[in-house]
Amino acid sequence: MSIARDIELLYEVSAFRNVERVWKQFLITDVANNTEHTFRVIWIALTLGKYEGKVNLEKIIKIALIHDFAESRCGDVHYLSRQYAKRNEKMAIEDILEGTMLHDEFIKIFDEYEKRKTKESKIVKDADNLDVQIELSEIAYKGNKLSATWKAHRDRYVYPKLFTKSAKAFWKAFYKANPHDWHLKSPRNRFRAGDWKK
Repeated sequence: MSIARDIELLYEVSAFRNVERVWKQFLITDVANNTEHTFRVIWIALTLGKYEGKVNLEKIIKIALIHDFAESRCGDVHYLSRQYAKRNEKMAIEDILEGTMLHDEFIKIFDEYEKRKTKESKIVKDADNLDVQIELSEIAYKGNKLSATWKAHRDRYVYPKLFTKSAKAFWKAFYKANPHDWHLKSPRNRFRAGDWKK
């Protein structure tokens, strides 16, 4: 292990923001890149973890950090391309972490996520799926009609695969939520507490 390899890893982490999520091809609009997706998955997973109780939140963060990081080397695939492409995520994550201080710990964490046997790994997988729900809701508000088609497919094929009760509750709640309520309903926005209130 050397500082040089750890520095290379940190530069790869930085470059991860340039890896686009390929479902942009169908949605014909901007979607979160892999780093933005990971950031939101962390927050969703922490929220689900609090709802689920008796989980290791530090482990949840680490699993969420690594859950898609192999895509730095092998790229993302969407529901069509995965019928043709074969990726070796295990090889990719091994190569990414080889010779770094984080190798041993994060290889175990990556394997834990892939096996989906622990509560923490299931929560992160649920968070990964809920992130897509949030993004589909956001683009629906922009007028993208494909999100409605995907809603039916995801309700049929993805919803039954959710592991936690809280993820299932959030899934349904996202359909009723307005992506703009966080600022429209803020007690301190301009028309509630600011100069427009006068």
